[in-house]
Amino acid sequence: MSVSQGTIKKQSEAKLSVSKEKNTGGVLLTTALMAGYSMIYMDKNMISTAIIPIAEQFHLTTSQTGLIMSLFFLGYSLMQIPGGWLADKIGYKKVLMLSLSLITIFSFAFGFAGSLLMFILIRFLAGIGHAGYPPSCSKGIAENFPKKRRTFVQSLILSTSGIGGILAFVIGARLIDLDWHYAYYALGTMFAISLLLVAFLVPNSHPTAKTKTEKKQVSFKSVISNRNVIILFVAMLLANVAFYGNMSWLPTFLKTKFTLSISTVGIILAVNAIGGTLASIFAGVLLTKYFAGKEKLLIMCCSVVSSLLFLGLVFSNSLALSIAFLYVLTFLLTTIFVGIFSWPHKILPEKVIGSSIGIVNTGGTLGGFIAPMAFGALISMAGGSFSIVFITLAIAVVICGIVILTVKAEK
Repeated sequence: MSVSQGTIKKQSEAKLSVSKEKNTGGVLLTTALMAGYSMIYMDKNMISTAIIPIAEQFHLTTSQTGLIMSLFFLGYSLMQIPGGWLADKIGYKKVLMLSLSLITIFSFAFGFAGSLLMFILIRFLAGIGHAGYPPSCSKGIAENFPKKRRTFVQSLILSTSGIGGILAFVIGARLIDLDWHYAYYALGTMFAISLLLVAFLVPNSHPTAKTKTEKKQVSFKSVISNRNVIILFVAMLLANVAFYGNMSWLPTFLKTKFTLSISTVGIILAVNAIGGTLASIFAGVLLTKYFAGKEKLLIMCCSVVSSLLFLGLVFSNSLALSIAFLYVLTFLLTTIFVGIFSWPHKILPEKVIGSSIGIVNTGGTLGGFIAPMAFGALISMAGGSFSIVFITLAIAVVICGIVILTVKAEK
């Protein structure tokens, strides 16, 4: 009897040890992915502030600065689907490391650039580097976490949009105030550190265990033609037209309309980024606990209110009121983004998560490509007025909510 109890005790201790090991591995994986994602978002946010002194130094128009920001997203868009496919085929860790290596190189290179052509080329190549990171992260989540936890873990990692914003608008803005070159040397260094974290803390990819319900192979063609994937692609495009259209021109808008310094704008947007971080985590809780199966309702409500807040930014002449509108708007747009981005985890097989996220996020990066360039041209045509930009954003985000209503979720 004592031997039997001893055996049971040893088995129990072994199971507990395995459980602790898995939890530790999950924490380390999440930490490394969040570190890399924080740098990804720092880069995306910092360019909108850096472009102000760059435009002044090189006498660039809003159309030209919009082109610099947009070409980044063109490179991003072109490589999103190949990046997701590679994550499924050769393993997410290899793609993560390749992605971070490229971004590190081109972050340093941007600091040395000295002409419009070089700015455009380097940002385009940086976009190619960025493209592999989101689908590879999602693939890593799918391989290392049970399905019921994936939405929350995905939202936790996406909360780095706020962390990246804080870094961009506090550290980045201060360095840009000194010399914008220094900001990109610092960014390249932080990307290099993120690369080391992924190399040492992220486990190697492993083949997905086959289950009786997943024996049937799912082809890439069936994913790219899947109704829900196409709908989420379009919705993400519209959501990111709103998100990146707002983010790209917000520093210039605040500086111009309210005659603020870059440092002051940086403080306002840093606080806004904190709200974005909290919004992402809160969105994960909402989608997991309170709106599971009701994603359409949540996203549609956020879309309508976001549209009204964009219009509020147009007509408000109060800095305090505009900041309040901005903070609530960021919370809602982040909820929309997390809702769309995490949905494939619920409605698609694990083995094609990398490809599906790559396709959906291509819609997002195309939105990021269209918004800065198109709105830069619109601002020039309107004689420097930002009103037409925010009215267009209000329309785009409402259409996004309507498109989401056509998703056919499994019952």
